[in-house]
Amino acid sequence: MSAATLASITGAVTLVLSALLPFVIRPLLVRLGIMDVPNARSSHDRPILRGLGLAVLLAMAIGGAFGVSQLITPTGTGWQLLAVVLAGLLAAGFLGLGEDLKGLSVAVRSLWLLGIAAASAGCIAWIATRTPDASFSWVLALDARALPVWVIVLLCVYAVFFISSYINVANFMDGLNGISGFHGVIAGVTFAFAGWWVGAGWLLVAGTVVAAGFAGFLPWNLSKPGAFLGDVGSYLLGGAVAVTSFAALMTAVPLLATIGPMVIYFGDVAVTLVKRVRAGHRWDEPHKEHAYQRIQQLGYSHVQASGITAICTLATSLLGLASLFTSLLGTLVLLAAGLVVLIIYLALPRLLPRRH
Repeated sequence: MSAATLASITGAVTLVLSALLPFVIRPLLVRLGIMDVPNARSSHDRPILRGLGLAVLLAMAIGGAFGVSQLITPTGTGWQLLAVVLAGLLAAGFLGLGEDLKGLSVAVRSLWLLGIAAASAGCIAWIATRTPDASFSWVLALDARALPVWVIVLLCVYAVFFISSYINVANFMDGLNGISGFHGVIAGVTFAFAGWWVGAGWLLVAGTVVAAGFAGFLPWNLSKPGAFLGDVGSYLLGGAVAVTSFAALMTAVPLLATIGPMVIYFGDVAVTLVKRVRAGHRWDEPHKEHAYQRIQQLGYSHVQASGITAICTLATSLLGLASLFTSLLGTLVLLAAGLVVLIIYLALPRLLPRRH
């Protein structure tokens, strides 16, 4: 079976399950009383069911497991990378489920996030350094097996902070209907294309599973009465995107292509937190000061504000993918262009007209 055919099948299975499993999960969440009650961080004004990300998690687990089973060969390691990505996103999702059900202290949550990130990074690095066709690519691919130990260590340290941070970032950015679903679809399609282009079948499958999982959730999120991913879904999203990104980086995908889908999210959270700290506020206090929230406060609907964020994410993702076809100079130009998109996005709350 070709990688494209396998990706199509796993994507279809994941999409169907993600769209249908809420019929089973939703009544369970209602009985447990898992509701999102409006607070200082909320952009909605009534209690809404949350935790439907559990359905997305189960759909991605089943679709991903099928993909792993079909990629297993005596000499191949693609299935191992896909298995690590699957394990990482599931671990992140179940951590979020624990937060939804009973809450976790900041210390406990942070330790688990670092543990998930460290385990994922270590496994990916170990596999990559033992894979004949794996390489690390800032711009031009380098044989991962020939990298000095200190470079591997630095990459793992980068990955630990990158993965654990992005899971938090995805959670911070999950504040409007549609925003996380759109993000998951764009990131997944970006990784799938990169995998197809560099011939990494496991990445094509991984990206397709991520995109399909969150695409199946969108109708439940956008239709009335609506439902939220909850922490299980936002942690799942962050884990899926970040772990896949690092694994892609270690298998010949240029750096910009691996981080393109995350530029807007990282930028929004980083700039907002810096502004709040400089203003004397606690960084972890609930608030509605992110760029996407301020756009919505101008009178734009959830879908419109989420769509604007998604368009900017799509732009940085396409710029990242363009690095697949450029040299060092072209990569630097694309990096500058991505930063321009981020600056424009952050300025939109001041540039867009207010709607009444």
